Amino acid sequence: METIGDDRTVKAEVALAVLERDDCWLLQLRDDDEKIVYPGQWGLFGGHLEPGERPADAVTRELNEEIGWNPPGPLRHWFSHDGGDRIAHIFLGKLSVSISELCLQEGQEIQLVTLEQIRQGKIWSHVCQETRPIVIGLKIVLERWMEGLNE
Repeated sequence: METIGDDRTVKAEVALAVLERDDCWLLQLRDDDEKIVYPGQWGLFGGHLEPGERPADAVTRELNEEIGWNPPGPLRHWFSHDGGDRIAHIFLGKLSVSISELCLQEGQEIQLVTLEQIRQGKIWSHVCQETRPIVIGLKIVLERWMEGLNE
C-alpha cells in the first residue's frame, strides 16, 4: 500500500491479462530479482497502474511493454479481486498471433500453458531447466475460470 500526503493509504492496483490461444494461457516466468513481487514464478502478463490510469489502459500498455503486442481490440474486463494489499483487475482476450511473433521484454521466459499444468502449481522452465511455481494469485484466477465452466 502507498501512503498519500494526509497519511491515508491507497491500495496498489494491477491489471493482468488472461490471453488464450489453443486452449492454453500465455504465461511469463518472472525474473529472479528479489526486488520484484513473486520473483522466479510463473504469472500473467500485466502490471501496476500508473497514477490516474484506467485498468483497461494499463493492461494494454503493459502488454506492449512486456511482449511488444497490442491487442486488436480492447480486452474484456472479467473481474477484480481485492487481495488485501493490492487490487487485481483481470482481463480476458484471445492471443491473435503465434507465440513466435511476440518479443519478450520482461521476464525470463514465455509459454503457452494448459490449464492442467497451471492446476499442478508448477511449470517446467526450458530456460532454467527446472520446474518453477506459479504465482499464488494465478490459482484464484484458475478457480474463477473453473467456476464459470461449471455454471
